[in-house]
Amino acid sequence: MNFPSFSASPFRVAIAGGGISGLALAHKLVEESARLPRPLEIHLFESDSRVGGVISTEMMDGFLLEGGPDSFISEKPWAMALARRIGLGEELIGTNPLYRRSFIVRRGNLHPVPEGFYLLAPSQLWPFVTTPVFSWAGKLRMGLDLILPRRRAGSPPGDESLASFVRRRFGRQALERMAQPMVGGIYTADPEELSLRATMPQFLDWEQQYRSLIIAMVQRRRKMLAHLKEKASGPRYGLFVSFKNGMNQLVTTLEKRLPPGTIHLNSKITSVERNPVTGRWILSRGEERLEADALCLALPAFSSATLLESLHPELASRLRGIKYASTATVNLAYRQADIPRQLDGFGFVVPVVEKRELLACTFGTVKFPGRAPAEFALLRAFMGGALQPEVFEMEDSEMLQAVRRNLEDLLGIRAQPLFSRVERHPNSMAQYRVGHLDLLQKIETNLESLPGLYLAGNGFTGIGVPDCIRRAEECASMILCRLLSLTSKS
Repeated sequence: MNFPSFSASPFRVAIAGGGISGLALAHKLVEESARLPRPLEIHLFESDSRVGGVISTEMMDGFLLEGGPDSFISEKPWAMALARRIGLGEELIGTNPLYRRSFIVRRGNLHPVPEGFYLLAPSQLWPFVTTPVFSWAGKLRMGLDLILPRRRAGSPPGDESLASFVRRRFGRQALERMAQPMVGGIYTADPEELSLRATMPQFLDWEQQYRSLIIAMVQRRRKMLAHLKEKASGPRYGLFVSFKNGMNQLVTTLEKRLPPGTIHLNSKITSVERNPVTGRWILSRGEERLEADALCLALPAFSSATLLESLHPELASRLRGIKYASTATVNLAYRQADIPRQLDGFGFVVPVVEKRELLACTFGTVKFPGRAPAEFALLRAFMGGALQPEVFEMEDSEMLQAVRRNLEDLLGIRAQPLFSRVERHPNSMAQYRVGHLDLLQKIETNLESLPGLYLAGNGFTGIGVPDCIRRAEECASMILCRLLSLTSKS
């Protein structure tokens, strides 16, 4: 495919990367293009044969298979807002209200996560006291949070690893049995390296405000319940939200709403440079070149680093400082009669101290309606991550055997699955290590010397779908401001 030819008059914006970030960015530009005094041409280049990145949905024999994320967080409004703007409001679905709980593995058994437990700390005391997830010694150590002093602000510095914070406030058992698997299910990260300030700053802030995290959680739960009583009307989705026809419904709808000719598949950008005379950006694919008034690299940070190496070595080096982990999703279909244990929750997470290959497993047919035919069940296992890179390196057959062995131990499933599907996502999960926000500030400073260049994707200000949409739309707003400034200069 040849690069498109451009007329002289329109503004030109190029986007490298067709994941949710690139698509949301392109759509926001289209939405706001009426503000511009000249037409706007948007060209999104995707190296793969499809857009959507890690988001992929497939129907197979009545089963809805999600190869990547199966939902997004309702507390972060950007994905919900975008879905409603593009006409998907009626397609949003919440989780099954009957089974809004999950489990955690301890010594080979599944135990419910204590009611009111939020990632690191409890907001209800009795479920915490009675849970078998922690030993009595572990519970007593966690209870010391009620009397421990807050960390003095600025000493040590403001950022801290998840592991350091949890050990300091709650002890080792809280880290190994709850914080690591719960947070690991989100970030697939090493808690010794994960930046709390970049991922969950509220816990550091609550320590300063309330001193005790348990006190903070209890008070915030009371406020939340009072708020819910005041806001009783309207749809109630729960924490996780998806679409009736799967997450790819968001991708396909965004794709259809972009003007014809916007998306160019199988088109990998091989180099970028800046025209020293015009200040425009020059993209190349082999011998083909084009110029654009603004360029957004909606790519993994290491891919952007490769493109920017010769242009700005310091920026490229800092982008390579953002590390990534690889994960795999394994979908398995079963007859419900072949699963001895009742699937009465959304799934379970597995602490690394359990020494199993699984990170987590969700019960897809319980979590969302319409994911499998009646009397059948769909399970999704998650493998790899920063703490188990060797698991990701397994062959598909070996990985499937490991999943089945774990499901037999934990759920009693001995039957062969009706079918299984392994989806791999190499270097897909950005790892926000301690100091990430300082690194991000230095990257933003470097970008000031490259006007018209923007960076989006999950490597910067959030890894989830809503976070990626927020950053993409912020980049779109900055691009529009730049184009307007170019108009005033001309």
